[in-house]
Amino acid sequence: MNYVFGDIIEAAYLHQITHPEEDPANSEKIVDEAISDFDQLIGKMNQKNVENKKQHFRGIEKEFEAKAKILVEKINAL
Repeated sequence: MNYVFGDIIEAAYLHQITHPEEDPANSEKIVDEAISDFDQLIGKMNQKNVENKKQHFRGIEKEFEAKAKILVEKINAL
């Protein structure tokens, strides 16, 4: 998870560097969203009161994949 969100943030900053004429606010929104999503998922991973851990972590994995895919699509749209 660390690597994926790190790569997404790196891609957003790389876009800022390679396209200085474009508004950096668009890529900053993606960075902020990636950090927020990461924090949210880490919070879910650290939950202690989970009845079925296997199901809980599978749900986190699916949510992680969905959020990462959305962020990559947003970067590609820049």
